[in-house]
Amino acid sequence: MGQRGDDGERAPAERQQTVREALRTALLRGPATARELSGEVGLREKEVAEHLAHLARSLPHRGERLVVHPASCIACGYTFRSRERLARLGACPACRSTRIDPPAFSVEPLPES
Repeated sequence: MGQRGDDGERAPAERQQTVREALRTALLRGPATARELSGEVGLREKEVAEHLAHLARSLPHRGERLVVHPASCIACGYTFRSRERLARLGACPACRSTRIDPPAFSVEPLPES
């Protein structure tokens, strides 16, 4: 576990693997949202999105791919299927509600060609 610093906040525990390896390991266990990954890996939610973008580019070299399970609007059911950005959503384009069920991410093997 981490130790307390001078300001009373807990210092992060030492890592046994890189942030992206930790994200990949977590995503191999099953789908997770950026918030869940943030808590598991010990990053801010915004940082998780940046690392996921890089992970998506590097996974094909391992024969894997990042799967994005799309976000959806809780109010009207709109699904954000074609969204490319991995960052948090602001509002639904259909009804302008901010009650958005966030996207989930997972890692799967690349389909055989």
